[in-house]
Amino acid sequence: MERMITRASAVPQVGDVLELTVGEVMHGGWCVCRENDTGWVVLVRHALPGERILARISQSTARFARADAVQILVPSPDRVAPPCPYAGPGACGGCDWQHASLPAQRQLKAAVIAQQLRRLAGINLDVPVEAVPGDDGGLRWRTTVSFAVGGRGITGLRRHRSHQVIEVSECLIAHPLVTAAGITGRRWPGWEQIEVAVAPAAGERGILLSGRARLGPQDLAALPADSVQAAGRGGARTPMRGRGYLIQRAAGRDWRVSLGGFWQVHVGAAEVLAAAVLAALEPLPGQTALDLYCGAGLFAGILAQAVGQTGRVIAIEADAAAFRDARHNLRDWPWARPHHGDVAEVLGRTWLGEASIAVLDPPRTGLARPVVDLLCARPDRARPAAAAQSGAAGPSFLHRIAYVSCDPATLARDLRLLLDGGWRLDDVRAFDAFPMTHHVECLAALSRETGARR
Repeated sequence: MERMITRASAVPQVGDVLELTVGEVMHGGWCVCRENDTGWVVLVRHALPGERILARISQSTARFARADAVQILVPSPDRVAPPCPYAGPGACGGCDWQHASLPAQRQLKAAVIAQQLRRLAGINLDVPVEAVPGDDGGLRWRTTVSFAVGGRGITGLRRHRSHQVIEVSECLIAHPLVTAAGITGRRWPGWEQIEVAVAPAAGERGILLSGRARLGPQDLAALPADSVQAAGRGGARTPMRGRGYLIQRAAGRDWRVSLGGFWQVHVGAAEVLAAAVLAALEPLPGQTALDLYCGAGLFAGILAQAVGQTGRVIAIEADAAAFRDARHNLRDWPWARPHHGDVAEVLGRTWLGEASIAVLDPPRTGLARPVVDLLCARPDRARPAAAAQSGAAGPSFLHRIAYVSCDPATLARDLRLLLDGGWRLDDVRAFDAFPMTHHVECLAALSRETGARR
């Protein structure tokens, strides 16, 4: 039986219900509630700033508690009815902001970006969040969805901060081609995860199965997919049907992307980010460009077209499947060369001083510190010994960066390091590439004088 307390007089326990006034939004889809008399901090989901709520404690520590808003006493004018029946306390954890209007969601994300830049980088900057074309009022945009499989083969999505699988009939942010695969509403005993990826422009669909079960010929034939693979230990893939990749389209051409490989999940995000990277870097014919963490080679490809045959593009990717995709996708531009390996190690073998511009699109964890050090180093310090002995001279050194990030906190952390290393922040743009969730895509443009030294 839960306790109903209107004012905290002891450490909240799991199941307690508190009456709270909701404060500012914070990173991760939470809002902050502070009990002034005690100094307690309660992080609440399913609430909006300014609301008066009843919140049920879901986790309690000596420093703070987590809670879900279970009743809205005084609603925000930005509150709407969630379009999805599985969005709410104790239900699917995939969407954080379905209870907020779409303009309000973007304002909340903008507030988080400004907060992280201020707290972690010392930067005071307001960054409006721009819409990305292709979704349907914030729904039906996600081209890759990983469905979890629970007990008795139930297929669904996981509860927030839990391994519990919530059975769903449909995910409303999934692209219609994902929904049409029919993964939900049937049992998948023996499987652990079923990832569906689609390529809307080509009308293709791929399915990646993880687990120990096996599909019989009839089951396999019934799957509505062009490619089907089974994921094994260590990332190994067992082809079951098709060629194992999809053809995505962006920036006026096709790109091969392996099942399980990285591609922007919003149907319109790759196109928007490609244009934003070009606008930030302003590449010129004859320049040398870097594409670090290049994935399937999208940014390397558009930079190769811009710098032309007199230029050069150095693309680096650690994932083997993504590297193979990049090598295939860049074959039309011999001056764009993909390298397989750790970014810092490959850069250590490459004369960074030859590069004039760079695009960085690291994983959510951000840049490794050795990469930051190389980007901030003087040209002669980044120059391999073999190049120095040859007497070769590069036309310039790195003076412009476009940093693409899906995590405002790690972006802010890395920006602080880059600024301390001699870079200047020129602009930050943000794109609503993940509507209904707390995630947001950012692009930071940095520059430094060509004569600068560290």
